[in-house]
Amino acid sequence: MNKQRRNVLKTCSGAALMSLLAAAGIIAPGMALAEWNKAAFDAKSMADTLKALGAGAPADSKDVQVTGPDIAENGAVVPVGVSSTLPNVTMVAILIEKNPNALAASFTLPEGTEANVQTRVKMGQTSNVYALVKADGKFFMATKEIKVTLGGCGG
Repeated sequence: MNKQRRNVLKTCSGAALMSLLAAAGIIAPGMALAEWNKAAFDAKSMADTLKALGAGAPADSKDVQVTGPDIAENGAVVPVGVSSTLPNVTMVAILIEKNPNALAASFTLPEGTEANVQTRVKMGQTSNVYALVKADGKFFMATKEIKVTLGGCGG
């Protein structure tokens, strides 16, 4: 059975695979569609990014934590995590102050989901990395400086 599934996955195009999964009832139409805030991802400054996300002036919070290395040897693949103990978290975003586009990642969390995300981001240079969390309709933020020895954005 496992070999059959693997062969199907190898031969299917992305659209065909999504159709196959939907037809099998594994995913519902629309489940595979991600919400994308184009204005937020295109924003160049932190202020413009926060405005596009509807965050205004988020409050600093000890209930939000940013994890990552103190020094990243390769800015092309920097592991960054965000977690929060705040109740009712619906969105988590990672912003990198000195990148050409500040918003590196944004996650929409379904109700009841633990607010804990991990990803890898590109960093062009040493910068503050911000975790933005939306909980109960309010925005909270935490920061961590990550030093980059080899830039990942063309450096």
